[in-house]
This record gives sequence, C-alpha cells and structure tokens, in this order.
Amino acid sequence: MTTVPDHTFLAATADRLAALPAVEAVALGGSRALGTERPDSDWDLAVYYRGAFDPADLRAVGWEGEVCELGAWGGGVFNSGAWLTIEGRRVDVHYRDLAVVEHERAEAEQGRFRVEPLMFHLAGIPTYLLVAELAINRVLRGELPRPSAYPPALRVSAPAHWHGMAAAGLAYARAGHAPKNAVTQVAGAIALAATQTAHAVLAARGEWVTNDKGLVARAGLQEVDTLVRNLPDGPAALTRAVTDAETLLARAVRAVTAG
Repeated sequence: MTTVPDHTFLAATADRLAALPAVEAVALGGSRALGTERPDSDWDLAVYYRGAFDPADLRAVGWEGEVCELGAWGGGVFNSGAWLTIEGRRVDVHYRDLAVVEHERAEAEQGRFRVEPLMFHLAGIPTYLLVAELAINRVLRGELPRPSAYPPALRVSAPAHWHGMAAAGLAYARAGHAPKNAVTQVAGAIALAATQTAHAVLAARGEWVTNDKGLVARAGLQEVDTLVRNLPDGPAALTRAVTDAETLLARAVRAVTAG
C-alpha cells in the first residue's frame, strides 16, 4: 500500500538514487514520462553514471527487490538494473553508462547502430534506444543531453536495415518452413518480420522507440494481426500467407520511404 503522494515518493527516490556513488543524473522513463500511464503502471527510473558504478551501493539502500549486477541482462547497451518495491510502488531501475550513451549518440548521428538481443523485445533492441531515452525521458536530477531531432542519417539507414532483416526472415520461412507445414515457425517468422518492419516504419518517420509495447499498431501494421489470426494449414496455403506478409510489409515501408 502506498503511504505518500506520488510527487513526494518520486522526489525522495530520485534524491536517493542521485546520491549513489558515480551517479550523475536520474531520469524518469516509460509511460510516466510520456503521461500515458495507468494507475497500476510501474515506475521506470534510470541512473546515469560515469566510471565505476557498483550495484552493491544500490542494494545497500535496503529497498525490497532484486538488484542485478552490471551486464546481467545480456551485457549489451541496456546493461542491467533492478526490480524494486518502494513505498508500495513497483519500480524498475536501469543502469546507464554515460560513456556508452555518448558513444551510441555519436554513432546514431552518423546512422550507425547494432541490434542486440534483450528479453521481452521480440526483435531485440537497436543501440540507438539509448538516444531515444534521452529524447523522451524526463530528467529528475542532474543534467543529460537531449537530442534536438531524430538524426537524418538514421532515418535513412535504420529502415533499410530493419526491413532487410524482415525480408530475409520471410524469404527463409517461405522456402524452409512453409513447405514443411511448420505453422508455428511460419507464425513466428511473420511476427518477427512485422516487429522489425514496425521499427523500420517508425525510424523512417523519425519517431523514437524505447520498447515493444504497441509497436506494430503504432506503425499501422494491424493487418498482420488478421493474417496471423487466420493463418491456414497446408504448405501451399502457408506459402501464400508468407507472400501476403511480404507484400504487406514491403508496401508499408515504401509508403514512408518513397521520395
């Protein structure tokens, strides 16, 4: 049960996180940064540190929950974090290495990025997610750079990269899975390709993405839902379904990249 108002809880929590060794800034992310939260939404907070951050310092605060070590979530740019309960509220704390953030921001400005696997993200995450957080999140303590605009070079490189992966995956499904009547694998390939294409569409629009929630709908790809929902049985029918997905997704990308 919560015992203090949200603004009091947030201020006190931000102060305590900002006081941790090596932490230079604290930011609020997720739906609460965007103003789209529900009453039961959790709180996403990020600690931006420089140098040697030790999760043991966060653990020593004594909040209930699990505090993970650096790199425990795969070792990529998302780094790691903690799942906590503070004043009766569910709080996710993400660790953000400022040296990595600054590097990925410079890379994004040049249109360069990687896609890294991360649990709960069907197509993985682009390394420019760290830049998206700078653009979207609300800084509570300290100072962080805020991108002035979506990098033009990224609007060119990201759609081609994402849709290229989607097209390759569907081509493999058409040649390798559909002829074997592998319905589950065809469904998975279409779902993955739709998610990748959603990234492509939103990058072409210059819209930042920080997670998978509502991603396909944001990109206007709801037709894929119908296709997957009605996925047929039989090699020939599955092949047609994959071809339909290829056509639908390619059309969506052309619509935002033409001209």
